[in-house]
Amino acid sequence: MNLADRLASAQRDRGQPTPPSGNGHGGDGGQPQRSSALSDPLALLKQTVHQALLANLGPKLYDSDLSSSDLEQMVRVALQQEVGRTQTPLSNVDRTRLTQEIADDILGYGPIEPFLRDPELTEIMVNGPFDIWIEKSGRLKKVDGQFASEAHLRRTIDKIVARVGRRVDEASPMVDARLPDGSRVNAIIPPLALDGSLLTIRKFAADPFTSEDLITFGTLTRRTVEFLAACVQGRLNILVSGGTGAGKTTTLNVLSSFIPSDERIITIEDAAELQMHQDHVLRLESRPANIEGKGEVAIRDLVKNSLRMRPDRIVVGEIRDAAALDMLQAMNTGHDGSISTLHANTPRDALARLETMVMMAGMDLPVRAIREQVASAVDLVVQQTRLRDGTRRITYITEVARMEGDIVTMQDIFVFDYSAGFDENGRSLGTLRSTGLRPTFVDKLAQHNIQVDPMLFAMDGRV
Repeated sequence: MNLADRLASAQRDRGQPTPPSGNGHGGDGGQPQRSSALSDPLALLKQTVHQALLANLGPKLYDSDLSSSDLEQMVRVALQQEVGRTQTPLSNVDRTRLTQEIADDILGYGPIEPFLRDPELTEIMVNGPFDIWIEKSGRLKKVDGQFASEAHLRRTIDKIVARVGRRVDEASPMVDARLPDGSRVNAIIPPLALDGSLLTIRKFAADPFTSEDLITFGTLTRRTVEFLAACVQGRLNILVSGGTGAGKTTTLNVLSSFIPSDERIITIEDAAELQMHQDHVLRLESRPANIEGKGEVAIRDLVKNSLRMRPDRIVVGEIRDAAALDMLQAMNTGHDGSISTLHANTPRDALARLETMVMMAGMDLPVRAIREQVASAVDLVVQQTRLRDGTRRITYITEVARMEGDIVTMQDIFVFDYSAGFDENGRSLGTLRSTGLRPTFVDKLAQHNIQVDPMLFAMDGRV
């Protein structure tokens, strides 16, 4: 008799129902439920031990006087005792696995907890309770883990969003949140998600990447890092542009690390992700409306409020709406050195999208007036792209020069060279190269006592 048969027999002896067949339907919200017992012979025992453990510990799990380490120790001791009481013979491997999975459910986030612990993963995508994908080294891969049911997945989502004061339910079926380490979380549940709740987690390293890391990854070159550091220290206004998953936030974090530690920095985000180590950092986070539709605090409100907080720098995680107008006004009224990100495919598209978002403010401004504001406020656009090989590269570093007629003129300072092709593994061999053009803002940097080596812009074929 195999382990699954022994567990089913033990359940019948205790008068408990055996698991449904793999073709059955039922469970939460009418979603098809796969039989965990067929794919996982420990599923029934895991459920029994889990329920016994919850009944034994009860309110102790929510005791605010317990530290996280004390809670973990208490749960693991109680778990070992419950597993020891079972009548089912278990190998050491099965016993360890059972203990770890139940501990992950109670103390962490269930079947995705092992992936959250893996420092090499950058994304975890849960497409319903039985379908989990990960991104590793820029490649997508399906993994074996799964939730027990839609209800199990919903409990995990609720646990994540509740810790940052957010909620998700049928009235508000989409939510952005974050994990304690700053990793970004997005969840969307039925009725908007037709095949079960969807959970996407963008992981961030516990130790944030540095400029040296980006050089190692090939995202930037040493020459461009030196140039960008001078731009940040010289208080230029910088936009980091790119598509979803291109690595904009990581680059924003690296750029922010160049800000001198004696400046007062205010960060404004939908879900706090930036990891800054300067001495004087104030972190603001927007807030969605409550269940009554009231109490919303938008990015735009926080940008306006930040101007009254005597900032030296304003760092906005992402501009995506009418807050663009307030950000431009801040850049144009003495708050130089501001940095932000937005979604766009090219530097030119970034300015066009910024123009569109300003129009969303409903101020009925002439297009030329908006473009003049953009040309006056933004000094540099850093374009980031996720290449087909999964690597994330800076593809343009472009100066926003001035207005000529009704057009904002731009000039590329560094451009990614695609002509090098790919190696035998399909990895791009291209790199950033100087165009030989000297940016006009070099004189502005000199006014802040920032000297830029002219050789940074030399076209020598190597960077």
